[in-house]
Amino acid sequence: MGEEGTEGVVHLLCLAASSGVPLFCRSSRGGAPARQQLPFSVIGSLNGVHMFGQNLEVQLSSARTEDTTVVWKSFHDSITLIVLSSEEGTLELRLERLLQMVFGAMVLLVGLEELTNIRNVERLKKELREALSGFSEAAGTAFVSLVVSGRVAAATESWWRLGMPEAVLLPWLVGSLPPQAARDYPVYLPHGSPTVPHRLLTLTLLPGLELCLLCGPRPPLSQLDAQFLERWWQPLLDPLRACLPLGARALPAGFPLHTDILGLLLLHLELKRCLFTVELSGDREPSPEQRRRLLRSFYTLVTATHFPPEPGQPEEKVEEAVHPAHVPRACYLVSGPEEPGIGWRLVALQLGPRRLLLLLSAQSPTHGLRGLATHTLHALTPLL
Repeated sequence: MGEEGTEGVVHLLCLAASSGVPLFCRSSRGGAPARQQLPFSVIGSLNGVHMFGQNLEVQLSSARTEDTTVVWKSFHDSITLIVLSSEEGTLELRLERLLQMVFGAMVLLVGLEELTNIRNVERLKKELREALSGFSEAAGTAFVSLVVSGRVAAATESWWRLGMPEAVLLPWLVGSLPPQAARDYPVYLPHGSPTVPHRLLTLTLLPGLELCLLCGPRPPLSQLDAQFLERWWQPLLDPLRACLPLGARALPAGFPLHTDILGLLLLHLELKRCLFTVELSGDREPSPEQRRRLLRSFYTLVTATHFPPEPGQPEEKVEEAVHPAHVPRACYLVSGPEEPGIGWRLVALQLGPRRLLLLLSAQSPTHGLRGLATHTLHALTPLL
């Protein structure tokens, strides 16, 4: 956080107050953009110490080091702005006024409601968990989920604990069926119940959003009438409707991702959940279908040759105990000559229970792949 050349550097950070996800970062020197950028670890530490103080009901507003002044300010429990300045003679009051003007500019351009919706995302997650829990108890089944275009967006704990392959096949089945207001579909569970059928009940809450229940003989579909559904889901329909346009992109439009990223797959191996999208960077080549194939082939390669199988398989744990192996933390592949501007870049990174696979444009330099993947993984961690 020192000086660049003879002039001081100013770093401006904007983060979601509830999750700490960076929304944007800007650096300048003498009023012009600066090459020097703050590493994600520093951004995380600056936000972490501010949140730590808030949890203890201590308001951290400013701090000084030998050559840097730092000011924090939160707005509407939604946005946290942080500014760091190494300009000589900088006063905290001047930096605080700068943050007020920055937030004012954000309101000027997008409106206060759009900014406070960032906080509403966390609130929506909590309300969805409560609605799913209450609805599953009222319906008499522990297996309930919300499926958007063939993807599980939220579910009860019992649904998340479904074994393979039904955990993957059930949402695929729902996504492949023609639109219908309600269904009562018999299914066999390849892992959990391959000989005795269960019932898969689906109810359309909104176009593209279906409520799914996995159950036995009860409840009858007729019990899940409009009045019963309204009791649990009517209060959430408007915020859910606002989320549906995300579609296959799976990430908010303003989510901070490097422009070289064309597709990503993030897996949480312990929770057995994933985040996947190839709808990034507009209409650039390759096509979404080609991106999907590249990521799928890369996933197969790294899982088979570099990274261990998913945890929780007893026979593999015994094997590891007898023959402990050195497991790589990152690897990359260039689909073509390893030259600037030629060949798509694919990089995989594993940190703890999370494994991230990225498809990057040909312009992305190979020496920066691991750093880019690490930064992206930290940014995505609050989501999964």
